[in-house]
Amino acid sequence: MATLDNVKPGETVKVVKLLGDGGTKRRIMDMGVTKGVEVYVRKVAPLGDPVEVTIRGYELSLRKAEAERVQVEAAG
Repeated sequence: MATLDNVKPGETVKVVKLLGDGGTKRRIMDMGVTKGVEVYVRKVAPLGDPVEVTIRGYELSLRKAEAERVQVEAAG
C-alpha cells in the first residue's frame, strides 16, 4: 500500500492507517492526521523532506520519516 511520502504534489489522498508505535504515532495524530481524513499534497522538497500538505483546512509540513508512516489510498 502507498504511503504519504510517495504521493505526487497536486494529488489528494485519504489516510487508511498510521504505522509505528506510541510516541511517533501519537505525534502524527496530534497534528490532525487520522484515519479517514483527506490530505492534499501541496509540495515535496527536492530531496523529499519535508512534505507540505493541506489537511483539515490548514497547512502542515511533515518530515519524510513521518510521511512514511502514513498509509494512504486515492481519495474517492
